[in-house]
Amino acid sequence: MILDIETAKQVAKSLLQIKAIILNTEDPFVWASGWNSPIYCDNRISLSHSEVRTFIRQHLVEGVISRYGKPDVIAGVATGAIAHGVLVAQELGVPFIYVRASAKEHGRKNLIEGKWESGQSVVVIEDLISSGNSSLAAVKALRDSGLKVNGMGAIFSYGFEHAKKSFEEASCELFTLGNYDILIDKALETKYISKNDVKMLKEWREDPSIWNK
Repeated sequence: MILDIETAKQVAKSLLQIKAIILNTEDPFVWASGWNSPIYCDNRISLSHSEVRTFIRQHLVEGVISRYGKPDVIAGVATGAIAHGVLVAQELGVPFIYVRASAKEHGRKNLIEGKWESGQSVVVIEDLISSGNSSLAAVKALRDSGLKVNGMGAIFSYGFEHAKKSFEEASCELFTLGNYDILIDKALETKYISKNDVKMLKEWREDPSIWNK
């Protein structure tokens, strides 16, 4: 669920302006899942643009407070959401921790980095929701460590049905600042893509697992 329409439109406009959205139909991107994708959303680029970075921080904070209230801790999902999570935690004046993709193989072998106490409430910050698998793995790690996960906030979601169902099954509420449909509408409006691109991008989103195999 997006935070609100106007925020989603501004996020889409900003991501397009800073070229965080990349289209490549000739040589598609390959995701970790093995899916081929004609589109890539690189939210890390927003960190290099102060106005965009500030807008994202402010609206993630707004979403956290309005949806979940002020938590005891903010958690980021490594690695893309660490910086954005830190900014949100700083704005709220609460501790920050982050969840690795897997536990370290050396030192303390931590899966979660930072300091927390069992029973504390936490809101998770993500940069991007695709399949939702890595995001929900982080939620599980936090719950297994005794934290109460109030929900998650993310910058952008592709809106896959599989991800929606996975979040529902995990009983994890999610809000995002932007989504795929509004991004595609804004990209067409600004001539970032053509009508033919829109048709292809919608077909891809229907079933990315078989697209361009």
